[in-house]
Amino acid sequence: MADHQVDLLVIGAGASGASVAYEATRRGLSVALLEAGDIGGGTSCRSTKLLHGGVRYLELAFKTLDLAQLRLVREALLERSHWLTQAPFLAQRLELALPTKQLWGQAYYRVGLGMYDALAGQRSIGHSRLLSQQQMHQALPLLKACQGGVAYSDGQFDDARLNLLLALTAEQRGATLRTRCRVVQLDTDATGQLKAAISESATGQRERWCASAFVNATGIRADEIRQMAEADAPPRMLTSRGAHIVLEQNLCPEGLGLLVPSTADGRVLFMLPFHGRTLVGTTDEACTKESATCPSPEEEAYLLNYVRDWFPQLQQPKVSSRWAGGRPLLKPADQGMDSSRVVREHEVETLACGLVSVMGGKWTTCRPMAEDTLTAVERQLGRPLPIPEPMPLQGAAESLQATQDGLQRQRQQLEALLPDTALRGAQVAHLQGTYGLEAVALIERAEPSRRKPLSPVIPLCTAELVHAIQREHARSSSDVLARRCRLAMVDLSEAERLRPQVEALLDQAGVAAGSTSPINHQLNP
Repeated sequence: MADHQVDLLVIGAGASGASVAYEATRRGLSVALLEAGDIGGGTSCRSTKLLHGGVRYLELAFKTLDLAQLRLVREALLERSHWLTQAPFLAQRLELALPTKQLWGQAYYRVGLGMYDALAGQRSIGHSRLLSQQQMHQALPLLKACQGGVAYSDGQFDDARLNLLLALTAEQRGATLRTRCRVVQLDTDATGQLKAAISESATGQRERWCASAFVNATGIRADEIRQMAEADAPPRMLTSRGAHIVLEQNLCPEGLGLLVPSTADGRVLFMLPFHGRTLVGTTDEACTKESATCPSPEEEAYLLNYVRDWFPQLQQPKVSSRWAGGRPLLKPADQGMDSSRVVREHEVETLACGLVSVMGGKWTTCRPMAEDTLTAVERQLGRPLPIPEPMPLQGAAESLQATQDGLQRQRQQLEALLPDTALRGAQVAHLQGTYGLEAVALIERAEPSRRKPLSPVIPLCTAELVHAIQREHARSSSDVLARRCRLAMVDLSEAERLRPQVEALLDQAGVAAGSTSPINHQLNP
């Protein structure tokens, strides 16, 4: 059995685990990041793709006088601005409309969204504005008649790739990254303190990881690692399934998303532009960990009913993809509380044996979650950590302006390198929106025959498939087609068409770790 020694072992490479590894390497720690499946292969690739403070949480904060909700909104709004600056090729401003039936409703939302803007302070990304009935119809032509609406701004992003780039950037700076590597045992010393973790690969190979600190960042499975460390650790996690569907029809042709402000279960519902189609979500259904990634027929019907209600001319919407993710919610003190009312705050717990667990939270706030986790790690190490060094994400430069300038310069380079097809403009946008400043290097390495776009839905090329396998730890067709690019999340049948080609490349590389067939966004073995 191979032995490794690091300062910090992080279990779980979702948004929170990858963020912990990234922030730890910035502070000079030696880090190992172990993931049982694929990077971001669980909940972190199954979000609504929004970087947002949470309009619903703001409303709840004032209706219930709950300061915890207000703090969460303020923190998330600041983090929304951070990611739009750090990864402008993956995250962009998105305007959403709240429709109203009466003038008083328009005034109510205008005041509330004005407070939403104010909470962002100097990090605001745009002010809310009133929309007339005519403006609503122009932006959302199939929407049912309404008095007008209020538009506000949030961020839309590629969750799976941001997760991936956090992990890859940490690896580039020296972190050890293992996928398909499950922690099966935690060992303690004579004093009961954690001293090592035993991992097992997909092929059965075991390794020992000795560390000075251990972080559990496994999301909805956090209790499994906690109870592996201390058998009597009380369970803390609730799992709430959020289901999404993608419609082939583009209901948001002008790029303005729709927020349905009230649903039967008290949640808001989003209908968003998504790769030329419409993303609809999300539900809120208590579920087991095992069923967290599978939308139920009832949930799909629930979402489609709201689509038909708000877009009555579209009575036969066509679903091109569907997925679900399990929200990792901290168990509330009141066991009767509905999960839709649980505050999405995070908590960092340190067990007596020394295991640090980061639990709860939401995608937008993964960075403060990581920082709070490293505060607990400092206590385990018995020393303060250094001030973090600047460490741009792969594909980004040292500042927003430098990234934007670099993207502008490389656009012409890409046009010259890519084949002259009807999709060349879309291909340039896709490459830059996926790889940022790394796009030219990826294409330059490839033979001209591997630069041709393979799909009109998302114009990925064979060079990208090879890059995902050789440089991005992809080990299955789902890794490549659902997470390294989003084709399977947009059009499942189109991804299935390309699956044989991807699996042939995996076989050639000799790295296939088992594939899910058909592609269904499940956690691969």
